This record gives sequence, C-alpha cells and structure tokens, in this order.
Amino acid sequence: MEEIINMLEKFVEERDWKKFHTPKNLSISIAIEAAELMEHFQWNNPPFEEMEKKEEVRDEIADIMIYCIMFLNYMGEDITNAILKKIDKNREKYSL
Repeated sequence: MEEIINMLEKFVEERDWKKFHTPKNLSISIAIEAAELMEHFQWNNPPFEEMEKKEEVRDEIADIMIYCIMFLNYMGEDITNAILKKIDKNREKYSL
C-alpha cells in the first residue's frame, strides 16, 4: 500500500493537483466514480461471470479506490488500519 500511495502522491505532485484535493472535491469525485460504476448495471443485473466490459468496470473501481486512498492519506489515516477497524465495527454490529 505504501508503494501505491507514493506513486499517487508523485502523480498528483507532478500535475500540481493537490490544491484541488479538498475533502469536498474528493468526496464528490468518489460519488461520481461510484455513479459511473453503477451505470454499467443500470438496466441489467448479470452475475459476475457474465459481466460485460470488465476492464471498464475494473477501471471505475480503481478510480473509486484511488480517491478513497488519497482521502484517507490526506487525513493522516492508514488505509489498512481504517479497513480493519471498520471490519471490527461491522463484526460487532452484525454479530451472529
């Protein structure tokens, strides 16, 4: 994950984009990319093995993840720790 974050930081720095990476803008970007993912399934509901345009779907998911990783990184949060904490919260909330 550290390597990915470093690559993303370098990419953003090279383009001088950090000034645009506010909490509002990143959260909007996450929602937009999620909507683009949903667009692939707007009028159909295929099982995973029958999905069309898998490369495009993969790219949309990657876009969502990139924005989420950057958001947490700017907050000074560790992505792995954030996910593990949320898994624990879900485990407690939805315990069997």
